[in-house]
Amino acid sequence: DHRDLHSFPTRRSSDLRSPLDIATQFPQQDGLLYLNHAAVAPWPLRTQAAVSEFARQNVHIGARDYPLWLKVEQQLRERLAWLVGGVHIDEIGLLKNTSEGLSVIAQGLEWHTGDQIIISDQEFPSNRIPWQALANQGVDVIEVNLEGDNPEQNVIDAMGPRTRLVSLSAVQYGSGLLMDMAPIGAACRAQGTLFCVDAIQILGALPFSAERVQADFVVADGHKWMLGPEGLALFYCRQAVQDQLTLRQHGWHMVTDPGNYTRKDWQPAITAKRFECGSPNMLGAHALNASLSLLQDTGMDVVANALQQRVQRLIDGLHSKGATLLSPTARERRAGIVTFRLPHEAPNETFQRLKNGGVVCAERGGGVRLSPHFYTTNSVIDQALDLL
Repeated sequence: DHRDLHSFPTRRSSDLRSPLDIATQFPQQDGLLYLNHAAVAPWPLRTQAAVSEFARQNVHIGARDYPLWLKVEQQLRERLAWLVGGVHIDEIGLLKNTSEGLSVIAQGLEWHTGDQIIISDQEFPSNRIPWQALANQGVDVIEVNLEGDNPEQNVIDAMGPRTRLVSLSAVQYGSGLLMDMAPIGAACRAQGTLFCVDAIQILGALPFSAERVQADFVVADGHKWMLGPEGLALFYCRQAVQDQLTLRQHGWHMVTDPGNYTRKDWQPAITAKRFECGSPNMLGAHALNASLSLLQDTGMDVVANALQQRVQRLIDGLHSKGATLLSPTARERRAGIVTFRLPHEAPNETFQRLKNGGVVCAERGGGVRLSPHFYTTNSVIDQALDLL
């Protein structure tokens, strides 16, 4: 029964004509209760179709129609530019994953002994290790505690004259805390400090604008809320700061004239393609482009509202079970993550019990993390809660 999914409208398109089409895009296995989009998300059917067609072409005609594949890649860049708030397509690069994007920044900037980088004390290792690896250059990493009513001010108060860069997750992977990035970005811009956003837990879940939060860099892999494959990530680099990153990887693809193979002199591309040193992940581009088309056809405001309905249903249900919520419950402080623990059961035992009942979730942040998406049915949520 998908009627509970149909309480929100969808935009019309050639292949998304009604809310029912969204439900049919995710024909998941009977008994599967998928609440793990903060880790790795299932693909929609249109993504399977795109990958199958790409494979069919490779089998039967090889790369004969490669120019058409490049059009798909271009469309993906346009959709990513839309998803990150309508930035210019020349500011969009395609890298392998979030860690690579953050490493491009960490290894590309010129550091001096005593420089400081500010992160939070809740960051996933992807947004910690690349900065800690700069210790041999005399760079200090400051981990700011996010407890309290105003975690943004905690970050701003930690900034000083030696702060070169602030790098924060828009949504913390364990607690699910949604940060208000705008005041932090404004403080960075006023001080001349670079601002990097790890957006992997917000893009595809909530509307986001790189320009509104004044981010210099936004990095996010496509395999979570964007409903795409692993191995392909957004790398947004604001045009004005691209020259601040020294290129550490070079190849045929990152130059101004990549189709001229006999040319001996070269210059880096004047766009974010300069960070893409070699042949593209064309399979991943077809997959992620199809996944993002579902989000674009639906509209991010619709996606966000539907997701918040599901998150609220989880919060209400967990409260009724006597669970302790480790995630914020206020709407302005949450995205798609709900982490909890039961009063008389260790989180690993709760996790195993849910897993045995068909729930796909994760043990994170000192509890069990549930993460539905906008298409998740009420019945999936209710069945998971019944197991508690």
